[in-house]
Amino acid sequence: MDEVLKIIKDIQAGNIKPIYFLMGEEPYYIDKLAEYIEDNILQEHERDFNQTVLYGRDVSIEEVIGNAKRFPMMADRQVVIVKEAQELSRTIDKLESYAENPQPTTVLVICYKYKTLDKRKKVTKVLEKNGLVFESKKLYENKVGEWLTRVLAGKKLNIEPKATAMFVDFLGTDLSRIANEIDKLAIILKPGDTITPAIIEENIGFSKDFNPFELRKAIGERNQLKAYQIADHFAKNPKDNPIVLTIGLVFGFFSQLLQYHGLKDKSPANAAKVLKVNPFFLKDYDVALKNYPMKKVSAIVGALRDIDVKSKGVGANNLNEADLLKEMLVKIFN
Repeated sequence: MDEVLKIIKDIQAGNIKPIYFLMGEEPYYIDKLAEYIEDNILQEHERDFNQTVLYGRDVSIEEVIGNAKRFPMMADRQVVIVKEAQELSRTIDKLESYAENPQPTTVLVICYKYKTLDKRKKVTKVLEKNGLVFESKKLYENKVGEWLTRVLAGKKLNIEPKATAMFVDFLGTDLSRIANEIDKLAIILKPGDTITPAIIEENIGFSKDFNPFELRKAIGERNQLKAYQIADHFAKNPKDNPIVLTIGLVFGFFSQLLQYHGLKDKSPANAAKVLKVNPFFLKDYDVALKNYPMKKVSAIVGALRDIDVKSKGVGANNLNEADLLKEMLVKIFN
């Protein structure tokens, strides 16, 4: 995020590069930078003749270069944005010749999602020398909460730790989806408000009582009644609660618990760092640590691997999702 802000500040200061090559696994920042350039480099009256948006599936790299070499009409610059440029991956090296001598009156933006250029290649080095290469890396799950808090702070909103966990549990590391949900909430909330699980349930549809976070918590507490109630809800709503994701989340919980058992330094700061969790949730791990000895945790991890395989259709003997979820809980609680 800091690198993105620096790029925007440089543009605002008039330090505009002739080429912006935006690449990487996380499309959110690629889209945001492209949108910013699209909305801010040219004046509104200049855009009709001097702003071109191309799509990688519809053009060749030669056509991209041809558009970039044109001169602006009644403006100091033209902007050429190539979206979905990963579709040009087989010929992207041909951009090297243009990058060696880019048109100074053109701002060429290449949105190269889900892929990266080989940094050892000459084309990458030339782009870095004469333009800007930005890599948008996928956030690790334990960093999404921090990112979410910063984005909300920019909107003058707060969020409870459990509400943060709900976002991550349901949307994972998909920043675009999370940002869309934040935008929905920002419309109905006022500055200074705090996002709670109840607000999320009411306005987005994630259940504050029947979600993977609450399932893990019930399992950690050995609250069998609640765990089976949540599993039954999941079985009745499989589209909202895919079994593969549910098993994966529970597997991750016990894998972390195994790590926790093995830690010599169980101080909150070190444990949160090693387990990659918000310190707020360590109390749940402390409870589970007492309820599940290390030997039992090892056995559960092994059993969850088997159930994961079955959930993907291997050796399941036609077991439905409800039966697999029950089998998972039986293995855990027995």
